[in-house]
Amino acid sequence: MMTEFAQQLILLAGAAFLGGFVDAIAGGGGLITVPALLLAGLSPVEALGTNKLQGMFGSASATLHYAAKGHVDLRGQLPFAMLSVIGGGVGAGLATIVPDKWLSLALPVVLIAIALYFALKPNLGDLDRARRMGPVLLGCTLVPLVAMYDGIFGPGAGSFFMIMFISLAGYGVLKATAHTKLLNVSSNAGSFLVFAVSGAVLWKIGLVMGLAQFLGARIGAALAIRVGSGLIKPLLVVVCIALAVKLLADPAHPLRQLVSF
Repeated sequence: MMTEFAQQLILLAGAAFLGGFVDAIAGGGGLITVPALLLAGLSPVEALGTNKLQGMFGSASATLHYAAKGHVDLRGQLPFAMLSVIGGGVGAGLATIVPDKWLSLALPVVLIAIALYFALKPNLGDLDRARRMGPVLLGCTLVPLVAMYDGIFGPGAGSFFMIMFISLAGYGVLKATAHTKLLNVSSNAGSFLVFAVSGAVLWKIGLVMGLAQFLGARIGAALAIRVGSGLIKPLLVVVCIALAVKLLADPAHPLRQLVSF
């Protein structure tokens, strides 16, 4: 007879597979996996730490598949990936001292704005456009800042990377998605190291979920390459709106408390 822990692992693996599939296309996989970990009885810090471990598998899987198909140059992007690692680690270190109330207050508004940008902006396809910021300036400023946010708080980091690549680097939607996954796995790695040192990672759960996340992300990345912006854009809009609604559904959310006054 299957034990309760084994049943729990199967359910968490299913959540990780779905999270990896969605995350490889539009980001936001944590919208599925973090609540699943919390429902399984993990403390918030254990859920965040374990989520970083399993999330690395999915981001790495998607990154390798995008690179194999020629959508991202891993060697050329290595300096930016290292800056993302550092940013993620610094963010995780700051997580204990930065009031998350500030981030919680602004995040739903920003996510809805991103969703509207992708939903309403015309001619947003897979072709590159004019670049508004050079790669060195972009890599040394916004990349570590978004990675730091990923380490401190997390939700929506992939959407922020996407909007950065599309609006400032001039990338098409598919190319932006591919590069976002590389920076995601890097920021996850940096923050994971901090969580691991602090003992906030449940390794058995994280590794089982990681395998499922790897498979889900591989399938999601392959589908995104085949369909392109026709799939990525609407799913990105849905993920951003869903994440904003999830945050605002909490009665204790500071924005709801502010409006109630």
